[in-house]
Amino acid sequence: MRLVTNQERRARLGTRHDLTVPSVDVVSVSRDLVGFHSSDPASVYLSARARLVDLDPSVLEREMYEKRTLVRMLGMRRTMFVVPRDLAPVIDAACTRGLYEGQLRRFVKMVETHGITTDGVGWCARISDDVLASLRKRGSATAREITEDVPELGIKMRMNVGKKYEGNIGVSTRILFLLATSGSIVRARPLGTWVSSQYRWALTEEWLGEPIPHVDTDVARRDLVATWLLRFGPGTFEDIKWWTGWGVRDTRKALEESGAVQVELEEGAGYLHPDDLELVADPAPWIAFLPGLDPTTMGWKQRDWYLTSAEDVLFDSNGNAGPTVWLNGRIVGGWAHHDSGEVRVRLLEEVPGSAKDRIAGGALELADWMGDLRLRTRFSVPLEKELKRE
Repeated sequence: MRLVTNQERRARLGTRHDLTVPSVDVVSVSRDLVGFHSSDPASVYLSARARLVDLDPSVLEREMYEKRTLVRMLGMRRTMFVVPRDLAPVIDAACTRGLYEGQLRRFVKMVETHGITTDGVGWCARISDDVLASLRKRGSATAREITEDVPELGIKMRMNVGKKYEGNIGVSTRILFLLATSGSIVRARPLGTWVSSQYRWALTEEWLGEPIPHVDTDVARRDLVATWLLRFGPGTFEDIKWWTGWGVRDTRKALEESGAVQVELEEGAGYLHPDDLELVADPAPWIAFLPGLDPTTMGWKQRDWYLTSAEDVLFDSNGNAGPTVWLNGRIVGGWAHHDSGEVRVRLLEEVPGSAKDRIAGGALELADWMGDLRLRTRFSVPLEKELKRE
């Protein structure tokens, strides 16, 4: 059985994820990563910058909002991604479409329990139709603007009463999430700068010029696993199950149908794509400043082969990754964008002096690239908080 060492896995990671040799095409980079994580909007730009030659944010904006070769959509693990347009139907069928019925049942129960209506299904259908009509009239609009046309969206529901996470959830949040899950609407341009998390919404068929094409679910899952193996492989069964958000049965079926070849990893069994069995040699030395939720950091559930023992300071309690410093395929530290504009770094293990110099230079370059903008991450981790306080 083919042995893939941790050293080779790190070589594959750097090469396949455009970290050893910068790319010149942001759409290609998105494809190489099977999408940019987009739960934190700044991550999209910072992930792209780490892999492209002299990225100007306007280039990425043009692909997303003018040419629309990139689509922001709900994808794996109910997480927001920015993906190449031709990959959107696969992700929609493999991960997104199946969420709708369960989320609808949950929301129907919410509105009925809160006494908003006794017919949750009919009420949700009517409000959804009104939202679509509003967007058809407006072209694109924020949640606040849509609420002007559909006042019911302004209703608040008190959730988790008496618990740590007690708070209000707006009907607008749930309805827009349902419509996005169904593929009816997509996030369009944000308000403000590229670090803004407030988006306009648009009808999918108007934003893209057509609905998201239909793909058979089993075919989509097979193809998504094959794509992941080519970009992230080798990986374990648990890696694939976690990354996709599927159950055991669906993961096993998709893995078998992808034609994956079992290989031996240092920690046990793993899988490679059948067309990707050749040995990958070590690339030239490289460093990278990756943002929180970067696709590389979040690409595997089992991370010992590229992560130090300091996982507790680089990830939050929900497993969301913070900003990380990479050296030759391993995380060696973290960073934070201070209010002063400085990019502050803390190394978590000893590295060669030449690497320290390159990392220090990389921090200065990133700070200069950020300019007057200040990064406000949505999922702050312990090390990042400490660096910002210093």
